[in-house]
Amino acid sequence: MAVTTRAQAAWSRANARQRATLGLFTALAVVHLGAQLAGASALANRSQWLLMPALALVVAVWTARPRKRRVRLVLVALGLSWLGDTAPDLVPDAASFLVMIGFFLLAQVCYITAFVPGARRSPILRRPLLAWPYALVFVVLVVLCARGAGPVLGPVIVYGACLTAMAVLATGLGRIGGVGGAIFFVSDSLIALGAFADGFHLPVAGFWVMSTYLVGQGLLAVAVLDEDRDRRGTVTTTEPGQPTAWTGAGSGTPEESLR
Repeated sequence: MAVTTRAQAAWSRANARQRATLGLFTALAVVHLGAQLAGASALANRSQWLLMPALALVVAVWTARPRKRRVRLVLVALGLSWLGDTAPDLVPDAASFLVMIGFFLLAQVCYITAFVPGARRSPILRRPLLAWPYALVFVVLVVLCARGAGPVLGPVIVYGACLTAMAVLATGLGRIGGVGGAIFFVSDSLIALGAFADGFHLPVAGFWVMSTYLVGQGLLAVAVLDEDRDRRGTVTTTEPGQPTAWTGAGSGTPEESLR
């Protein structure tokens, strides 16, 4: 209920540009997931190229300059995620999986770097026993995928370890961040199981992989935006020429839509 109330309050204060960026990301996500369900592979592939730029645009428009280090790192992570979504289509099939892992590994490193300063607020890191489920799931995934992964097992383990670390550190952003990190973990786990685990077959796998991917990335972005707003305070007036966290406009007077 509290999360819903906060979301409603944020939406009511949003200006037209902010609402447009969120609407664009939502529309692209619906088109992409619909294409996944319909088996329209060409549309699904092309629309996937636009998803992370649209989410990055949401983060950029919903934050004020100068942006905090965490926000800048999240924008870089989204850019690297976009490369992970697109670059594999531009290289030979034999190299596409490693290229994807490489870019998403860099994205996870950015997320980890962004989330480390909030580690002390993580309930999991304050109580290390709570980290065991994450570690156990990671180990089980490695065992299930080891034989099928063959020569790429090493990169898969490194990526999985970074993904697990990101999911744990995301809990320092609060409930939304923790859920987002966990769902992102699920998305990439489905990819690994589908690629390497013997006998694993998930109907409409592309839909489930991408829906969890979008929800995970989206919730991480929301958590970062929420924290950025809380750090700056809910600004209604600022010094002349300074942007507000909600309008992004260089004016000391709130936009009409915020009044």
